[in-house]
Amino acid sequence: MRALTPAEVLFDGEAPPALLPACDHYAGSEKLMLKSLALQQQLGAAFDVTLDCEDGAQAGHEARHAELVASLLDGGSGAEDHGNHASANARARGRIGVRIHDFAHPHWRDDVRLILRAARRPPAYITLPKIASVPDAAEMCAFIEGTRRELGIARPIPVQLLIETHGALAQVFELAALPGVEALSFGLMDFVSAHHGAIPASAMRSPGQFEHPLVARAKLNLAAACHAHGKTPSHNVTTEVRDMDVVARDAEHARDAFGYTRMWSIHPAQVPIIVAAFAPRDTEITLAADILLAAQAAQWGPIRHGDILHDRASYRYYWSVLRRAQAAGRPLPDATTPFFTTVNLSEPSTS
Repeated sequence: MRALTPAEVLFDGEAPPALLPACDHYAGSEKLMLKSLALQQQLGAAFDVTLDCEDGAQAGHEARHAELVASLLDGGSGAEDHGNHASANARARGRIGVRIHDFAHPHWRDDVRLILRAARRPPAYITLPKIASVPDAAEMCAFIEGTRRELGIARPIPVQLLIETHGALAQVFELAALPGVEALSFGLMDFVSAHHGAIPASAMRSPGQFEHPLVARAKLNLAAACHAHGKTPSHNVTTEVRDMDVVARDAEHARDAFGYTRMWSIHPAQVPIIVAAFAPRDTEITLAADILLAAQAAQWGPIRHGDILHDRASYRYYWSVLRRAQAAGRPLPDATTPFFTTVNLSEPSTS
């Protein structure tokens, strides 16, 4: 009889929450977009690249920038190409998404039309900035889905929402529950600015960004909403681009104290630092593998490991450790290889 894998027994027949790469790297100008795509081809699928139409496009030249973004999407793997086939090599290079203009901007619909029509392979996801309410987000999601169907793109395109306004924060649980949304990202700078001086500028960087009560509350609410609905919480950028120890500390604090599993990058040097910070440590991987292998041998009943009792609740935790390690490219014990062969759980869901 074949031994059952964690995915088959720990989630009552349902798929575990989608697992996205730990780093989301933003680039807006043509030069930086090309550099970012080259870095992704070098480092692989451990991080996403988001091509930015919102901040990248010059006023009055939005269409030209959207067409440029569309032409660059083949540098990695999107959700699926128009022929419903994405190569293994493309998947290995990593995902490429786009950020379009916000709901109040007159060009956001054109961004969607131009990019989805012109790109041979659609974006892996579309990020919606400055969300102000659930109806606004739902309308944008519906337009993306309608355009996708109109153009004959086979699979739905996931959406990521930027939470950076008072309205979005007040409805963050409802936003996380929207179908098609795979992640919520915290926009620190715009959130602080929206308080018109009531929050000091020191809260835009560490340690203030983790200590100011209003900012900490916002970050915690976003993370809680994501975990409640099986979505990915993505932490704001760190503006430090020279001292990578600052970036590492910010990523580790966001992970350990605030429950984030993903973080923005705005400089290529930040990418490997963020990926490493969110990846499980060797000791965590070894412990998770030992416990899950023992649980499998016990047909997933309760076990004692050392002096600690474990059951399916803790097994789900340790399975998440191994999934995150595999997604980050960390070496896993050979004995755990069969855990990943029945169902590929390292790829993010696009449903």
